[in-house]
Amino acid sequence: MTGDTLAARPGASAAASWRIRLNGHRMRVGAMALLAAVAYAVLGLVKLASFRATTFDLVIFDQTVRNYAAFRPPHVPVLGMFHGRGMEYLQLADHFSPIYALLAPLYWIHDGPETLIVAQAVLFAAAIPFLWRYTRRVLGVVPAYLVSAAYALSWPVAQAVAFDAHEVMFVPVLTAIMIERYHAGRTLPAFLAMLALLLVKEDMGLMVAGVGLCLVVMGDRWRGVLCAMLGIGAVLLTRGLVTSVFGGESRDFWAYGHLGADIPGAILGIMRDPLAALLLPFSEEAKVDTLFLLAWPTLMLCLLSPLSLAALPHVLERMLSDRAQWWQADFQYAAFTVVILFCAGVDGLSRLLRRLERSDDERRSSAGESEASRSGRDHKHAALKLAWSVAACAIALTLVPKFALDQLYHPAFYKEPKAAAAAEAVSKVPSGVTVEAANSIGPALTSRTTVLLWSPTPHGAPWVVADTARWEYPFGSFDDQLAKVNELQGQGYVKVFDRDGYVVLRRALS
Repeated sequence: MTGDTLAARPGASAAASWRIRLNGHRMRVGAMALLAAVAYAVLGLVKLASFRATTFDLVIFDQTVRNYAAFRPPHVPVLGMFHGRGMEYLQLADHFSPIYALLAPLYWIHDGPETLIVAQAVLFAAAIPFLWRYTRRVLGVVPAYLVSAAYALSWPVAQAVAFDAHEVMFVPVLTAIMIERYHAGRTLPAFLAMLALLLVKEDMGLMVAGVGLCLVVMGDRWRGVLCAMLGIGAVLLTRGLVTSVFGGESRDFWAYGHLGADIPGAILGIMRDPLAALLLPFSEEAKVDTLFLLAWPTLMLCLLSPLSLAALPHVLERMLSDRAQWWQADFQYAAFTVVILFCAGVDGLSRLLRRLERSDDERRSSAGESEASRSGRDHKHAALKLAWSVAACAIALTLVPKFALDQLYHPAFYKEPKAAAAAEAVSKVPSGVTVEAANSIGPALTSRTTVLLWSPTPHGAPWVVADTARWEYPFGSFDDQLAKVNELQGQGYVKVFDRDGYVVLRRALS
């Protein structure tokens, strides 16, 4: 095509230029997501290879997906025996997470916990393109890159990918699709993503109810009411009926004994002392720290957006509970709401700028100022968008050394002095057997044996791999582990390996 032809068709030239720019953005955003996925995968795979992954929870989900891949019910012997409910205990009785079945085909390619770790890394990174598109539409191109980088480096994602694999891996990408597609006017994919959240965990109905509240506040009342009713109904159905059908018990999920013995009792407890209930989310220093850390990456602007209402029920579920690990920033729980809060920060800034714009328009209208002054205001707002995005990215960077991604650039992370001894201990256990393994050893055995957690309660497995050199969950102390090894030997187990604290025992043949 000649230059004259292009000049005669300016519309076609502009469209071609836009396509080139769009393809360039796709490549850059794709590269960012790929780099994030690689970093997350390296973090998880190194921990697995150096025996720093754990039976609780990596083996639980490995057994789940392996059974799905073999077209069997998702039995989790490691969890069933730990709770005294047998080898055929279903994962759905512990957490309603049928979405794990989607990972089953990956186990046809590689059958092992490494697959879960890589899948989790990819799913967390997959939220980046949708977050970029949403931010670009609201704030512009450069802020979109900066906010996406802030998410990729964020502490909730870092803590989640560093702690084995969990159902939370599905939530960031689903919430990103839900928010971005709804904002783009594509309600069907948005609501399909929202419905998929209900397959992630039994409490995701709370998030769906929060989405409903958000929609009501934003003016989409009918859809909002339907979402709120759907979310509350899903929680009641899964916790009250579905999990019990699969063999679970309601007491397994109740973490509010300080408020009451059950939901009605908790409601009565709150009504008796509403002030105490109102202050409960701020009753511990760890709670306040976590709440601050959730909002600080957006410079608190997430609090200006109704989108934050979608995260509110899940955050309250954590902060009102009696389980200390739910309050803390050390585990994976904050990753459930990280995308929502980043999108709320973007929306909060946009709402703040619109408020300032209306105020300026009213003042300039009364003063009769020129259009040129409006142009200056637009430049100022563009600068504010850029400044906020730079600050959000800078905050994410400053928090990296305090959380799990910090390990990636320390050489010591890639070295584990006892890894050779642990690998040799694992090699002593034959394939196809049932083995009680220390919490840090189980992930290395799960792809070729039936792993149970080595604990104070004996399960009679023919093989035991113990660790007597460091504390292992669920023992109360290091001395308890030593005593347990001696007890097993007194019961007829024979020591076949002992090095650097790792002890392999085999039950003597009668």
